[in-house]
Amino acid sequence: MSVAMSVFAKALVVVPITLLPILNPIANAPIFLTMTEQIQQGGANKLAKRIAINCFFLLVGAFFIGSYVLDFFGISLPIVRVGGGLIVATAGWGMLNDKGPDQLPTTVAASHPGYWSEEELRRRSFYPISFPLTVGPGTIAASITLGAQLPTKPVDWLITSFASMLGVLVTTLGIFLAYRFAGNLVRFLGDVGATVLLRLSAFILLCIGIEIGWTGFADLIADLKIS
Repeated sequence: MSVAMSVFAKALVVVPITLLPILNPIANAPIFLTMTEQIQQGGANKLAKRIAINCFFLLVGAFFIGSYVLDFFGISLPIVRVGGGLIVATAGWGMLNDKGPDQLPTTVAASHPGYWSEEELRRRSFYPISFPLTVGPGTIAASITLGAQLPTKPVDWLITSFASMLGVLVTTLGIFLAYRFAGNLVRFLGDVGATVLLRLSAFILLCIGIEIGWTGFADLIADLKIS
């Protein structure tokens, strides 16, 4: 029983510790608020809930079937890391050097002045906010990596899988809280603090993208040396 509890606790802790630094929902909160500040508060709260649900299913799907999908298409995990790293780094670089975040409120206000329909909420809750802003290629690659490390012994597989799903639930709860209270966070930081956090988040996103891509590139080089 103690071994089973140890396996359960390890899986429960490893998933949030691995995914939350990549997801970084607190740093994404000002971006979320910027994209949704023109809609009603009730709509923004509902959107945060939908995003958390979307992210839960994205992460669980990547965790349990991601490696099989890659095998089916003949795509290796290092390739996913290189491609995902490039996308994440490009997004971070664009946020650092572009005025897009400052222009987002005007764009949203022009197209959806103060109200988003249910269909609009469902559509935008997935793209672009759930994917790729929140759960991007780097997070998916990390989830696939965790899923590929599931034990083969049936009992351990069941325990680890259940604990991992709880870990994903904890992770998505963090996403929901960060987005649900994004306004409180930005008010606490103030305009200057929110701007600094936004730019800092962009720089961290750039660094994460480079790190993910470099890890994949290093794995490819290692495979070439072995062969």
